[in-house]
Amino acid sequence: MNQSAVTTNPVSDGVGRALEISLRGVQELLPQDEWVKKLVRSEATGTPLRIKLGLDPTAPDIHIGHTVVLNKMRQLQDLGHQVIFLIGDFTSLIGDPSGRNSTRPPLTPEQIKANAETYYRQASLVLDPARTEIRYNSEWSEPLGASGMIQLAAKYTVARMMERDDFHKRFTTGQSISVHEFLYPLMQGYDSVALKSDLELGGTDQKFNLLMGRHLQQEYGQEPQCVLTMPLLVGLDGVDKMSKSKNNYIGIAEEPNTMFAKVLSISDTLMWDWFTLLSFQSLAQIAALKAEVAGGRNPKDAKVMLAKEITTRFHSAAAAEAAEQDFHNRSKGGVPDEIAELSLSGAPMGIGALLKAANLATSGSEAGRLIDGGGVRVDGSVVSDKGLKLEAGTYVVQVGKRKFARVTLG
Repeated sequence: MNQSAVTTNPVSDGVGRALEISLRGVQELLPQDEWVKKLVRSEATGTPLRIKLGLDPTAPDIHIGHTVVLNKMRQLQDLGHQVIFLIGDFTSLIGDPSGRNSTRPPLTPEQIKANAETYYRQASLVLDPARTEIRYNSEWSEPLGASGMIQLAAKYTVARMMERDDFHKRFTTGQSISVHEFLYPLMQGYDSVALKSDLELGGTDQKFNLLMGRHLQQEYGQEPQCVLTMPLLVGLDGVDKMSKSKNNYIGIAEEPNTMFAKVLSISDTLMWDWFTLLSFQSLAQIAALKAEVAGGRNPKDAKVMLAKEITTRFHSAAAAEAAEQDFHNRSKGGVPDEIAELSLSGAPMGIGALLKAANLATSGSEAGRLIDGGGVRVDGSVVSDKGLKLEAGTYVVQVGKRKFARVTLG
């Protein structure tokens, strides 16, 4: 977390608390002194600040990695500020090139509409819908027209655009960059102009786009927004950022038992990052729990607390209790603290071949018998299909009550 610009000017207790909440778990808050000034003005005038988060509906479901920024939005919402949940139905037509090493195929309007229908419903499991402004960037992007788009494009140079890391890497390695990809950061930045946002949130991979919003607001004579970036949540494999394409994710619409079991499958080290970014416990409470574990308390106790908190948030306390009981009933304590880990190539891989390669079955025929007997689980769910093929990703595979392996397929 970057706190190099912590203000030295005295502020009220309310502003100090708001700044502390703003900084929890963040990667960067830029410029921090400007954010403090906005908080001071908001307190003095009673005018809520406008806080923007944009998500492109590129897939029908949100995973808990997306909720890292949603959690921050909720924290700021609870301070009384106006949060704006922006659905990028227009920018999805372009395709966000952030962090990509190739041109991203744009979605069709039909795909975007279908995905957008589920986004806000799922985000409302974190945000308070009664206090959330929901917008679609097609509202102002489509009326721009050709002339407006040309005028907007004139407000940024190609040289500055090529400073962007992913564009620079692709250019120097001879990979193609389509002209329409330059439009994406411009259109995301123009969203901030249209919404007159005071703060925009995003993952660390969105920093260039967020700063574009500051630039364009100045070009249009507005006070520039501040930028808050959150770390990208590391997925179940403990290596890569959480992603559906890597199958190392937990969808917020997943069944309670599956959600609970997946949280229990993460490493003891990764658990503390998840506490900071996903838990609503205070930092003092987390620090105290971490000290207890360092002093000898079983880290699984802390992991169960985290699993119950996350499952409760997206389902209910009763569902979380039932998921915990189910987990213990079927595994007599769940995934062991020490679990074999291995990487296998050849995804997609049949479940029988995987069990044999992971030394969980001596042969394909034994694997079939284990599956027929209901003795094989993947990420806590019983496998009933002997023809199951697992795509690339990380899975906790269980045979019987005592044999486990965390398998990463590539």
